[in-house]
Amino acid sequence: MAALDYAPDGEAVGFPTFGEAFTAAASGEFTHVCLPVENSLAGSIKQSYDLLRDSVLHVVAEKIVRVRHNLLARPGVELSDVKRVYSHPQALDQCTGFLARHGMEAVVDFDTAGAAKLLAENGGEDRAAIASLKAAEHYGLTVLAEGIEDLDFNYTRFFILGPDEAPPSSGLRKSSLIIATKHRPGELVECLRLFPEHGVNMTKLESRPRRDKPWSYLFYVDIEGDIRDDNVSAALTGIMRRAAMMKFLGSYPAAEQQF
Repeated sequence: MAALDYAPDGEAVGFPTFGEAFTAAASGEFTHVCLPVENSLAGSIKQSYDLLRDSVLHVVAEKIVRVRHNLLARPGVELSDVKRVYSHPQALDQCTGFLARHGMEAVVDFDTAGAAKLLAENGGEDRAAIASLKAAEHYGLTVLAEGIEDLDFNYTRFFILGPDEAPPSSGLRKSSLIIATKHRPGELVECLRLFPEHGVNMTKLESRPRRDKPWSYLFYVDIEGDIRDDNVSAALTGIMRRAAMMKFLGSYPAAEQQF
């Protein structure tokens, strides 16, 4: 849904893992990759952030999708027949109340649409999947229950990444970057204080361990504004001079708020 919102005339192709999808775009086999980076209930998607660390691609857009989970089964299966439910771990976690009330066993699968596909091909009378209504339509499944997520405030934020930087555009824009600080007291604070000094609003700060230095961390930062803006450019220049490392991931149109 997020990918087709970005490219309505494009073809969306799924992969078993985020890494395989990312590699397919980085190699040029596909033009872009669409990766989830955070969920309003479950938090950040760590696998996606780890892929950004070594990225040769640019973030060109963000999309926010309202997550609505539905219980799907093969035609002829009734709700009372279902014993096991397959889906992505986060989808299962977000529907624990529904599954518990109906005495259903949660079984992990690699993603929601993939669970629906496998169910359509190999499902039995006691099996169901949690996926979207679009997946039900695509794979010819019956919708046994709609909107089974435990909480209504359920949104997932996606990054669209491609080989070229996003062109300038009107409206609110955001920028993303990665910072590594020197191992001295207050270094992260000194880097981050450059944002308010230049009137830049920071909207996210996420830490992830470095692969090359045990007990050292990288900091993923989202800010409002475009690298072409004078205040953003000044803040990032100051961080480059101060930090041990800074990697710019891209400036892109901010997603429309849906809440």
